[in-house]
Amino acid sequence: MALDHPTGRIIDQGTPLVDHYKIKTVANMYPGRLVTMDTTDNQIKVCTAATKPLGVLGYQDTNENFRPDTVDTIYEVNDFAAVLFGGGFTYVGRLASGQNVAAGEYLTAAADGELTAATVGTDDVVAVARESVDASGAAADILVASRI
Repeated sequence: MALDHPTGRIIDQGTPLVDHYKIKTVANMYPGRLVTMDTTDNQIKVCTAATKPLGVLGYQDTNENFRPDTVDTIYEVNDFAAVLFGGGFTYVGRLASGQNVAAGEYLTAAADGELTAATVGTDDVVAVARESVDASGAAADILVASRI
């Protein structure tokens, strides 16, 4: 049974640390996606499975002048967006298509800033599933506890 997700925000519980960065590469820059540095230390883009995440692209902590209309709306190039980090918070992330995870499973970075089941011992765990989600047919929202 899926848990209730927060409405109009991505953080469900806890208080993350927050920094603000300029969005340089806009592809897949939706709130709740994992992000990494772009070409300079003040620019970000979404993570891939091969990059180390800097944090989670925020929503409610972004200045409303740059915040998308909804949590399901993409950010724009040159927006200054909140990046959440420090662990100890629960947020709505995105489970990659083809995944089917149970609550408690460890997750790692996938393409497009999404999450995928981790291979314990070989992958960098970035989150823990707080609910069971079947994204076998298409990517799906998932409530997770951050470990970054």
